[in-house]
Amino acid sequence: MTDATAPILEARNIVKTYGHVNALEGANFSVRSGEVVALIGDNGAGKSTLTKIISGVIRPDSGELLFEGRPVEINSPSDAQELGIETVYQDLALAPDLDGAANVYMGRELLKPGLLGRMGVLDKRAMKVAAEDAFASLGVAVRDASAAVAYLSGGQRQGVAVARAASWASRVIIMDEPTAALGVVQTENVLSVIRRVRDRGVAVVLISHNMPDVLKVADRIEVLRLGRRVAIFNRQDATIESLVGAMTGAIVQEDER
Repeated sequence: MTDATAPILEARNIVKTYGHVNALEGANFSVRSGEVVALIGDNGAGKSTLTKIISGVIRPDSGELLFEGRPVEINSPSDAQELGIETVYQDLALAPDLDGAANVYMGRELLKPGLLGRMGVLDKRAMKVAAEDAFASLGVAVRDASAAVAYLSGGQRQGVAVARAASWASRVIIMDEPTAALGVVQTENVLSVIRRVRDRGVAVVLISHNMPDVLKVADRIEVLRLGRRVAIFNRQDATIESLVGAMTGAIVQEDER
């Protein structure tokens, strides 16, 4: 029987160097199903490097990744996707000239049934209907799923990127600064979407510099400093002061796996 408290995804003793720069020096991280874990740290702490390793963009020099308790190799983003891991990048990685539905299905396009499908004809209507269902289920306010993403607001574009990831992520979503440059209302909408994703039983990894947002939505917070995990907080025990203290080195906990 699966232990419900066991991490679905775990990084152990991850090391990554770039020449003489040690980006990660034995970093650890874990997240459970149906949990939002915020990964925080100052610039250069190793957050981006660690999440790129988890999402298959880069490979570690040493250390191991475990998925559902088993060691795995994630050598490419497609390897991560096969495990049910999706990433919402800070730049969103959307195609601005395509509409919201086309972006949700980008790289996974639906074909029409029968001969037309075998000829490569896309089923645009089916993709539009499914994308609109995805937007509605997550509470993402996209006025027109057939409008080019370039004409959507920043919050709507963020919603499209999150909906795309949520449509395909069966186990883990990594979100890199999802509320950066958003207004108050748009930020609250994105945080609401994160909660909805978590409530589906999907694990959410949230990378953010916004401490109030972290305290609103995260169940746990893990702090990286100089390439290592230096502190773990449950949300109810965390304050902005304690998080900043851990990020700056004023507070250091013994790392726990």
